[in-house]
Formats: sequence, structure tokens, C-alpha cells
Amino acid sequence: MAWSPLLFTLLTHCTGSWAKSVLTQPPLVSGALGQTVTISCTVNDSSFWAGEFIHWYQQLPGAAPKLLIYGNNNRPSGVPSRFSGSKSGNSHSLTITGLQPEDEADYYCQYFDDRVITQCCRLVGK
Repeated sequence: MAWSPLLFTLLTHCTGSWAKSVLTQPPLVSGALGQTVTISCTVNDSSFWAGEFIHWYQQLPGAAPKLLIYGNNNRPSGVPSRFSGSKSGNSHSLTITGLQPEDEADYYCQYFDDRVITQCCRLVGK
């Protein structure tokens, strides 16, 4: 994917005022092992149209971000089927079914127009 390196230049912190103006994501989500957890990401951009995509990344502590979902609901090979993406209008969701200890990580939703905009949510175990 030619655009992947752009992501790494933007993933500096989980919060950023510029990203928040375009993407709204809860800063923290918690869940118990085995539970189903949903992380939301809403696009607050008047230029966003329904055909555009959100991509989801997972960043484990001390590791590089990993693509989980592309084009709203497509999983790259090797990503477990318990990760799924969905959308309804400007609202997008990442759902993790059967939460595992290794799922504790930062999850980024990413939106492209003439910019690359990324927002983060931290998932922690209960």
C-alpha cells in the first residue's frame, strides 16, 4: 500500500486538536475478557461523502501500528475474524468479539481526503 508510510509520520500521540476536529473517537474504552467491545469513530467533516473509507490500525505497546481493517470492513490476511468493521453514514465502528488479553492496545481510525487524518482510542482490560 503506497499510503501506509504516511500513517507513521502522524501517529505521535493519541490526542491531537486537529484530528479531533475531523474525527471523533472515545479516548478510552474498557472491556472484560471474552466480551464484545465496539470502538466508534465519527467523521465530522462536511466534505466527507458516504462512499469514502475509514481504515483501522492496532498498535501494541512498543510495536509499530498494524493494519486491522481497510475500506470500512475488509480484513488483511492474518487478522483474526473476531475483528470487524462497519459503518452507518458518518459513523464507523471497530468491533472485537471475544476480547483477548493481547487486544489491549491503541486503536486508530484513519480517514483520507486531501489530508491523512488519524485519531486514537486506547482499549484497556477491566
